[in-house]
Amino acid sequence: MTGILTITLNPALDTATEAARVVPELKLRCSEPQVDPGGGGINVARAIRHLGGQATALVATAGYNGQKLLYFLALEGIPTVAVPGPGETRASIAVTDLETGEQYRFVLPGPAWDSNHVEMALNTAASNATNGAFVVLSGSQPPGVPVDFEEKLTERLRDTGARLIVDTSGAPLKHLVENPRTPPFLLRSDDAEAEGLAGRELTTPADTAAYSRELIARGVAENVIFARGAEGSVLTTPDGSWLATAAKVKVVSKVGAGDSYVGGFTWALAEGKSIQEAARVGAAAASAAVMTEATQLCTKEDVERLLPECKLIPV
Repeated sequence: MTGILTITLNPALDTATEAARVVPELKLRCSEPQVDPGGGGINVARAIRHLGGQATALVATAGYNGQKLLYFLALEGIPTVAVPGPGETRASIAVTDLETGEQYRFVLPGPAWDSNHVEMALNTAASNATNGAFVVLSGSQPPGVPVDFEEKLTERLRDTGARLIVDTSGAPLKHLVENPRTPPFLLRSDDAEAEGLAGRELTTPADTAAYSRELIARGVAENVIFARGAEGSVLTTPDGSWLATAAKVKVVSKVGAGDSYVGGFTWALAEGKSIQEAARVGAAAASAAVMTEATQLCTKEDVERLLPECKLIPV
C-alpha cells in the first residue's frame, strides 16, 4: 500500500449530543455527549483506518484540547505527527433536535497563526511525506494562514514525488482557482463552491464536468472532483468525466460524509485501484457515513455492501 499523510491545520474536539427540542432562551438538557477528534485531515485518516488502511495524521495542536485530541487519536490507533500550534485547539458541537430531526452545527474559528507556525507546518509536512505518497490537505485554515498555503505546500513536496489531494473551500479555494501555478494532483470541493467559482448554475453533472474541464485546462489541478449531494460526485481527469453515484440510504447525519469520501477515495488509490474505481469507493464511503450517528464516519462493512450500488456513469 502506498503511504498516506493527512494534514489538519485547524483540528477540533468534535462533540455531538441530542436535545428534545432546540429553542432559544431556555436551558437545553442534552444527552450524554460523544466526543471525537475532528477536522478534515483527521477524519480522512479515521475513515481510512475504518476501511482497514493506515494513514499518518499530521495535526497542529495546542493546549489541553490539543492533548486530549492526540489521546483520542491514539485510542483509534492512528499514527500522528504533532505540530505545535498557538493558543488552544478549538472545539465544535453538533446538536440534534429529536423533535424535528434537524441538526445544528456550531464551529469555532480556531487560534490565529503567525508566519513561524506556517513555516513549521510546511517543513514538517515535507519531512514526513514519503516518496510517492498521497498527501491530503483537508479542512479549514486557521486565521493567519495565507490563502496560498496549498501552493507553498506543493512546492515543498515537489522533491518527494508525493501527490497532493486538496479538499478545500472559501478563500483558499478561490485563490487556488484564480491563481493557478503548480497544480496539485487532485482538487475536491462541493457543488455550491463550484457554482460560486463558475459564476453560473451547474444544474446537471454535465455542467459540473464542463466546468471541471475548464479548471484542468487552466492548470488549476491535474484532476477535479466536485460533490453533487445525493446524486454523487463528478470526477474529471484529462481522459474524461464520470458521475460516481451515491447509494440510496437513510440519512442520519451528514457530518463527515465529505471526509469519508476523501478517505475512501485515497485509500482505494493507495491500494492500487484506478482513479475511476477510487471515485466509486469514495461514493460508497460517503453514502455509508451519512447512515451513522454524529461523527462516526463510514464503516468497512457498509462500504462493501453499498459499493455495488455506486455506479460510474460517463458524463
